[in-house]
Amino acid sequence: MEFDFLKLDIEGSLATLTFNDPDNLNAMTPAMLNSIDHALDHIEDPENKIRCLIITGAGRGFCAGANVASDGGSESDVAKGGAASNRPPDAGAGLERMYHPLLRRLRNLPCPIVSAVNGPCAGVGMSFALMGDMVLAGKSAFFLQAFRRIGLVPDGGATFILPRLIGMARAKELTLMGERLSADNALEWGLINRVFEDDALLDEARKLADELAQGPMSLGMIRNLLWESVDSTYEEQLNNERWAQREAGRSKDFIEGVRAFNEKRAANFTGD
Repeated sequence: MEFDFLKLDIEGSLATLTFNDPDNLNAMTPAMLNSIDHALDHIEDPENKIRCLIITGAGRGFCAGANVASDGGSESDVAKGGAASNRPPDAGAGLERMYHPLLRRLRNLPCPIVSAVNGPCAGVGMSFALMGDMVLAGKSAFFLQAFRRIGLVPDGGATFILPRLIGMARAKELTLMGERLSADNALEWGLINRVFEDDALLDEARKLADELAQGPMSLGMIRNLLWESVDSTYEEQLNNERWAQREAGRSKDFIEGVRAFNEKRAANFTGD
């Protein structure tokens, strides 16, 4: 399925969303963001029964962040939000109008996400990569928060997620210094899950995604509980687990899981 600067491939219960502007290292433009919005409509459609999503980039990079160079498609154009040229731009308006709705949709997606990071992964592109529940990277990949170089602040939720993933000290180093973080160091820091040779990355991502796509419907509930946990008290999280367990316990997958356990065989989950 082709969109502007984006591809969506659906094979059974597995969807692969590929940023597709390799000449510009898949830097995001309004056109690409609009395409992501349309692609998510297909991914979220219950009729398509998507049970896992891979996010990756075409060519030699995952995503170089927002495209701040192209006329009519730059982050500065988006950020102005239609402001008159004689007024200072509101560099936050475009975030709320175009980026935040997509990030919220990914956060609330009822299936696991696997990010396959190839090459440069910078700026808001890094924010999209870190929406993955499992983040895999090729050996040549690197991560970069370069906002300081143009006088902006990290966005796309980076200041929320980075301290929680790698701790405050390393989050400060990554954002204040604006230095590249290699895939191996990202793994050591706990930013990502696994590193593979570049030519094996996508195959490994598909193997992992296939395994997740064969899992129970509760996987989506697990990812939601973990997201909720970062801002919940212990008591609140106990309650969150209680209500989630009620729903999971009413699923066909739970019945199948118990039956398979008793029969000493692999469960055949359907995502229901």
